[in-house]
Amino acid sequence: MINSQVLVLNQNYEPLNVCRVRRAVVLVWQGKAEVLENGRGEIRGISLSLTIPSVIRLFHLIRRPRPQRRLTRRDIFLRDGYTCQYCGRKGRELTLDHVIPRHRGGSHDWGNVVSACKECNHRKAGRTPEQAGMKMLNHPTHPRYLGFVLFYSCPDDQWLKYLPQLEHIYQR
Repeated sequence: MINSQVLVLNQNYEPLNVCRVRRAVVLVWQGKAEVLENGRGEIRGISLSLTIPSVIRLFHLIRRPRPQRRLTRRDIFLRDGYTCQYCGRKGRELTLDHVIPRHRGGSHDWGNVVSACKECNHRKAGRTPEQAGMKMLNHPTHPRYLGFVLFYSCPDDQWLKYLPQLEHIYQR
């Protein structure tokens, strides 16, 4: 239990980090954080009983710079919800497609890359969606900063209350 993961939220409920139970209990005991979700029981000592948190919130706001998101396959799929942007098929067998093909002057950036299933990508080939007669479900945009997407797993269902943007990924 001591090595379980705990979601750490900033004062404004923005996800900051994931830490171990031991670190979270120390933050709560020192009065630097409060327990928001407790579903794991208690740690008992001789004169002290502390709840094992699942989610904690810091009392003071931690200011940190917003780094620019790198363009990666995984982040494109996350932005698009693992959905083909042409036919709407959901799944993990997706490819990347340049809306304006690179050989026609299209760039490799957030505004020109979408996820597509293999069939739609093959059907579109080296053409624009208009030339191929295909409509896009959503036009590509630069995603807003989601620092907590860095965590590959969502081990606790109680986290989803604080990570609503990830519910479609971690549906159980």
